[in-house]
Amino acid sequence: MEKATQETAYDLTSVDMPRMTGLILRLIVTWAESPLRGLLVPSLFQTCGITCLREQTIDDPPTMRPIHHTGTIATEAWAMPEAKWAHAPAAPAPGFRFATVHDYAKAYRDGSVTPEDVARGLLDAIEASDAAEPPLRAFIAVKRDDVLRQAKEAAKRIESGQALSVLDGVPVAVKDELDMMPYPTTVGTVFLGKTPCAEDATAVARMRAAGALLIGKANMHEIGIGVTGLNPLHGTPRNPYDPHRYTGGSSSGSGAAVAAGFCPVAIGADGGGSIRVPASFCGVVGLKPTYGRVSEYGAAPLCWSVAHIGPLAATATDAALAYAVMAGPDPRDPFSLLQPTPTLDGWIRPDLSDLTLGIYPPWFRHASASVVSACEEMLEQFKREGAKLREVVIPDLEAGRVAHLITIAAEMNQALSKTYAKHHHEHGLDVRLNLASARAFTAADYIQAQQVRTRLIANFNRALEQVDVIVTPTTGLTAPVIPQAALSGGESDLATLTEIIRFVTPANFTGLPAISFPAGYDDTGLPIGMQAIGRAWQEHTLLRLALNAEQTIERKPPRVYHRVLPE
Repeated sequence: MEKATQETAYDLTSVDMPRMTGLILRLIVTWAESPLRGLLVPSLFQTCGITCLREQTIDDPPTMRPIHHTGTIATEAWAMPEAKWAHAPAAPAPGFRFATVHDYAKAYRDGSVTPEDVARGLLDAIEASDAAEPPLRAFIAVKRDDVLRQAKEAAKRIESGQALSVLDGVPVAVKDELDMMPYPTTVGTVFLGKTPCAEDATAVARMRAAGALLIGKANMHEIGIGVTGLNPLHGTPRNPYDPHRYTGGSSSGSGAAVAAGFCPVAIGADGGGSIRVPASFCGVVGLKPTYGRVSEYGAAPLCWSVAHIGPLAATATDAALAYAVMAGPDPRDPFSLLQPTPTLDGWIRPDLSDLTLGIYPPWFRHASASVVSACEEMLEQFKREGAKLREVVIPDLEAGRVAHLITIAAEMNQALSKTYAKHHHEHGLDVRLNLASARAFTAADYIQAQQVRTRLIANFNRALEQVDVIVTPTTGLTAPVIPQAALSGGESDLATLTEIIRFVTPANFTGLPAISFPAGYDDTGLPIGMQAIGRAWQEHTLLRLALNAEQTIERKPPRVYHRVLPE
């Protein structure tokens, strides 16, 4: 491995703070929301690193959105033509075989099963999963009549030889952060989304236009402000690899739905790892595209400058296919108009001899022993496939961590400002604590965070001048156990939260594309994810790396898996 030449101190640290549940958490939340919060907030800010950041002098100008402008501006909506979508792999990957988009398409076309058969079996499976102990709770809402109607229409199209695409009739779940007819968008709350949406979000509309069987609104960590997947309001989704553990969040139901076999693809949203964390914990593939690559139109306006929409999928091929459907400019999202043409060119190249992978060793190894071991073994596999490894240095990761925290929490607080006075007591306790803390941020905090963003973008772009991608573990640990007390009363666990998100937030803050793909399993059989961060608009390179990894990892079956498509 080539060594880095720049010297800098790695500054990310683990946080030592007790987990709070039950009465203690309720008391802390009540205190944080009271006029006496000024006595509590300084301690919280000291622990979170906000006080330390406030003491720094940062001269960089602020970057308010991580736009990677290519010099051209699109004037109309368009998407990748189906001829350029990802095709079925020549040979299946080793180990357990998840049902894929192309498996569904083949079964429909050879007449062994119909979309209506699949829809009925799927609806029964979802109902059975929620009646199990513990309930899976992958979905917030599923409308049986709507699913059966879609399936009937897909069956007619396929039977008459007029299928809309390879996705016609294939089940797809949608995170309840995106508008989808005829459902309301609750964003995981109990008071938002009281009326059905009048139109689909753009990403959902493109899936519907491809014929996807939109099966329901996937569960999520309430308002996307956490990454465990906890949701006491709608029931916490369970990890199909171990139903007593978290799925990761905030696209928790999306990850669970794919891993449990309900669908080969789900649409997620990622403001701070919310696609990649559940992909890692649930043993699937999760892609967060470049900022602006997928239109945000119709997504709940929660965190404007770090928000991304992308797929969670059973395989790299399914992720590539879903990405191809959703990517491309949309005039209703002006930030999507600044992108170059989406492409999958070269993504199926079988060797990696033209790629250099960047490793920042102290960051890469700042995870549990099992996670580091699996990801190091994957590095060795990449080397066997011809990839070169090179050490890089990425300064200011701690400042970036805190600046992202300030940014996403401040933006979410503003997004909920109109409902806060009347409804804040209806949020879960962890959400209430986060929002109460964010209300203590100042304009100076937010601007300083955007100054840090400028610096972090420059640091990552500098590293990516030397390498094609930067690789890390996706999370610092495997899926944690869900504390029984958290299921009804919620929890606040800053120490575990820090371990979960250590590697994922920089890609949101810089707007660079990032992917999580399976890299192995720990001794208990829990999935381990590896992350790759790429240059702007180079999603096809990340998908290529995920596809290569998939050919070497022997996938293990989840404990909970519903074979909706008959073998």
